[in-house]
Amino acid sequence: MSSPRVRFAPSPTGYLHVGGARTALFNWLYAKRTGGTFILRVEDTDRERSTDEHTRVILEGLEWLGIGWDEGPYFQGAYGERHRADAERLLAQGRAYRCFCTREELDAQRAVSEARKEGFRYDGRCRRRTAADVEAQIAAGVPSTIRLAMPDEELAWDDAVHGRISFQGRDLDDFVILRSDGTPIYNHAVVSDDIAMEITHVIRGDDHISNTPKQIALYRALGRAEPVFAHVPMILGGDGKKLSKRHGATAVGDYQDQGIFPAAMRNFLALLGWSPGDDREIMPEAEMIAAFSLEGIQSKPAVFDAAKLEWMNGQYLSATPAADLLAPVERQLERAGIAVKGQQLLPLIDAVKARSRTILQLAEQVAVRLRGPAALDAKAEALKAKMGESFAANLRRAVAALDPLPEAEWRPEPLLASLKSAAEGAGVKLGDAMQPIRVALTGSTVSEPVNELLAIVGRSASLDRMKAAAER
Repeated sequence: MSSPRVRFAPSPTGYLHVGGARTALFNWLYAKRTGGTFILRVEDTDRERSTDEHTRVILEGLEWLGIGWDEGPYFQGAYGERHRADAERLLAQGRAYRCFCTREELDAQRAVSEARKEGFRYDGRCRRRTAADVEAQIAAGVPSTIRLAMPDEELAWDDAVHGRISFQGRDLDDFVILRSDGTPIYNHAVVSDDIAMEITHVIRGDDHISNTPKQIALYRALGRAEPVFAHVPMILGGDGKKLSKRHGATAVGDYQDQGIFPAAMRNFLALLGWSPGDDREIMPEAEMIAAFSLEGIQSKPAVFDAAKLEWMNGQYLSATPAADLLAPVERQLERAGIAVKGQQLLPLIDAVKARSRTILQLAEQVAVRLRGPAALDAKAEALKAKMGESFAANLRRAVAALDPLPEAEWRPEPLLASLKSAAEGAGVKLGDAMQPIRVALTGSTVSEPVNELLAIVGRSASLDRMKAAAER
């Protein structure tokens, strides 16, 4: 048996969204796991809505995710001649027929169906035309489409995710495969391309299940065996409804802008509707590839949990060396108007990366340590209110204890010793002595240990911020 050939076939009528990115990832993982070929095909036959900008963003999104393709990108619009030839062959074999119905006639049929509260289905009147009638219409220059003559037989397949799914051809439309201008309808172009590209497995969203019986009918009419179909479940928002913009970011590029790691995004997407068979959550690429199988794809919808994505990203961020985070942090600082660059940022990055979940948060915390907080967060304000006058008193005591320390002694160990001595001398709990310092330096009640924070911020800036906070 030849090795599997799979494809991801986005339409460049919008950006690369989460659902499409997961479909691409599943195809890529399957190809990698089986030694197969992953093909990228851009389905750009919707001329009115397809744009070069969307194509560029889709390709860049896949590259950012680290999903590389073995063949392509192929562009569906370049294969119009083959699409037409396949339709004409079906016509010549009597498996398709010309339809001369006008838009008005079809609208009238649709109105009758709506009045009966029935789903519209073309009544097949042109299928009953005689050959002489068809020739006369052609000779008269009457525009026509080409419709597939749906067979009166079972159209079923063993879905790799959902099990056996069956439709009856008699219940389905004689659908158009070629428009009057010679351009193909989606289902026909897809089957023509998949046959030409020797696709063995079609892994796609389960919103395509309704297209599958039509495509199986086309495979059979064209004399080819259909591929293995695997329809993956849709992705829902936290409210149980289909993921959309109302749930927040859905385009892959948005998550890139938010500081999500490509590896974390891949890991997160892989576990949306697929399981390795155990409770692993952090899975390096090699582990995902080794564990992936179509059998592991679940049939029920997956729920997109943005908080879990941030948590997972934080795990990757914490494990990343500060040197590898330097360039993205520098870019974010530059956007914020902070010109500090280079090696001096490394200790700041190391100090805060374990408490950051995105590059944006990381850069924000680095910026705070460089120039101080713009404001106090809600918990810091609450602490300040709860401590009352002791908040400023503890800050003044800390300044008095630390001010004698020279620059050479401004290190975590001497800083901690001085603060402990001052707190013990005043009969104050060490936590109560430390928290006002943390708030004064960061605007937050959470940070690295205060003595390490003081060392990172530096002697002059630390003392200045504590004095200013005590005065306020």
